[in-house]
Amino acid sequence: MAGASDKARFYLEQSIPELQEYERKHIFTKEEITAIAKMRSDFEHKVNARSSQASDYARYVEFEMNLESLRRKRVKRLGVKITGHAGKRRIFFVLDRATRKFHGDIALWMQYMEYARKEKAYKKLSQILTSVLRLHPTKPELWIYAAQYALDAQADMTEARSYMQRGLRFCKQSKGLWVEYAKLEMIYIAKIAARQRILGINEEQSETPEATAGEDPNFDVLTLPTITAEDINPSLRHDDSVDQAALRTLSSTPALMGAIPLAIFDAAIVHFPNDDALGETFFDMFTQFDHVPCLTKIMQHVLDSLLAKWPTSPSALCCFVKQPVVGIEATDVAFPSALGISLKRLKSSMQLSKPIWKLADRTIHWLLPLIMPEEQDPGVHMVLRASLGRAVTDFREDAILDINMKVIDFVRVVEMLHRAGYNGDARKLIASGIERWGSNAQLQTLQAATDEAQ
Repeated sequence: MAGASDKARFYLEQSIPELQEYERKHIFTKEEITAIAKMRSDFEHKVNARSSQASDYARYVEFEMNLESLRRKRVKRLGVKITGHAGKRRIFFVLDRATRKFHGDIALWMQYMEYARKEKAYKKLSQILTSVLRLHPTKPELWIYAAQYALDAQADMTEARSYMQRGLRFCKQSKGLWVEYAKLEMIYIAKIAARQRILGINEEQSETPEATAGEDPNFDVLTLPTITAEDINPSLRHDDSVDQAALRTLSSTPALMGAIPLAIFDAAIVHFPNDDALGETFFDMFTQFDHVPCLTKIMQHVLDSLLAKWPTSPSALCCFVKQPVVGIEATDVAFPSALGISLKRLKSSMQLSKPIWKLADRTIHWLLPLIMPEEQDPGVHMVLRASLGRAVTDFREDAILDINMKVIDFVRVVEMLHRAGYNGDARKLIASGIERWGSNAQLQTLQAATDEAQ
């Protein structure tokens, strides 16, 4: 078996023609080529040694990528032609060796796939995906990557669904994979809806009524009949017209009405019967697609399912509170009325939530991004600020009494308020937290930070 030095020498000899071409075409100077050869020699001896690590290959690949980037810039500036693709081929070769030796290192595989995608080597990327999914079928992030690649780069929704469904067979306990599958379907619906809007095929064509002498008494101009190509050739009337009934049927198909993401949601809730937070994750994901026509139907279905299964859950009640303002900007004229409905729901939900502090925690997280004092109506800003204050009070009063409350959750809310600039509310929580947990290091640090900000 060849030693590390023999392997290193063998691989270095293969790069000699490439370096000679660089020198002959004055892309690199002789001194630079000597430095390149020395760096490659050092890396080859490291990666071929028995004690080599995945990080050695990662640094080697980074060096080759930087070298290839510099080579391309100089070739463009000098206007010379280079035969072949030696630099790209060498990077692929190093990455292939790295993943063969450290086939369990997901970071190396991701670097390999990202480079292939960046270089638009789609055939190579398909081969890499096949290999990595065969070796690591229980890694949900790989199935998600493969599905996103199939949809984004190849526009193949059938293949993307296939990746997700195969991934769920291997990673059925991965909650993130369930959510990402539903998100993939929502992206597909959003793309179709966007194309329909651009092409105008989702809007019924209507003829603008014209005034006639019989309809308008002030109409004193003789109206001439309009002659169109259809009057001359009646066969064009049926061939060139848009079948509005067919378009309405297309838009009302179950696939475009959200049937697939809802089926994924229902299956996930059945598979995780005690996880109300997963339902909230689905709801928040769906709300990102505010331009999808079927969003209202989807949100209502999710909300009805959550409230029927967990009527006192903070996660379900938080979705119930947020629903009226979904898709409405905080500066929109429709926002105040929608906010009023949400705040009424919040008041009734606080009496149902068990425990209260969890719903208050979610309410604080929901309200903070909505408060924009410079852009909002002063009345709306005042209402939002008062609602935030009440949520902080509800959180403080219930959290201090709850024996199951953990200091890490308490500190997270304090940090959230401090980062948003609400140091007065943060100090109130810190004072109550110190009364319960004493001289906690994190609370003491936050107390000093809020005092300094004052």
